[in-house]
Amino acid sequence: MAEINIFTENIFEGWKINEKDVIDKTRKMLQHYISTLQGNSCLAGKKYDSVTLDIVFCNSEKTHELNREYRNKDYPADIITFAIFADDENSFIFDGDINLGEIIIALDKVIDGVNRDVSHSVNKEQELYFLISHGLMHLLGFDHRDEEEYNFVIGEQRKALECINYDKI
Repeated sequence: MAEINIFTENIFEGWKINEKDVIDKTRKMLQHYISTLQGNSCLAGKKYDSVTLDIVFCNSEKTHELNREYRNKDYPADIITFAIFADDENSFIFDGDINLGEIIIALDKVIDGVNRDVSHSVNKEQELYFLISHGLMHLLGFDHRDEEEYNFVIGEQRKALECINYDKI
């Protein structure tokens, strides 16, 4: 299997993420996706030695700014994914490495969402990994424009979350 490089940065003051744990669990989920979905992902038919991605943890002000600037949407998002490799028909492999892109997560929205929906019985870490698993699907070129695609993405997320012992979504 290809080497997986994951870089994290937390610029949100309100939650000190265990970045080593995030990297380890994200790597397990991505390994699962690559082994089960590679033939259907943006990696299909590509020769590479490694894949790289970044995860940035920030606040909703930052995702609002990014949404306005890059997506022409005027609202804060809990997650924004920039799928550099999947979304660019001119994407390239540099020195055997594929840069999948970047996942940006507003941690204040994660916390607010979990606190607001007390009936859902999901803690903030479970919600965080749900979002990361979703972002990974986007980085690999999967979308959910219709109900069939949405059901596929959610089904695959469930399987990936089981790999890290998070099975509630």
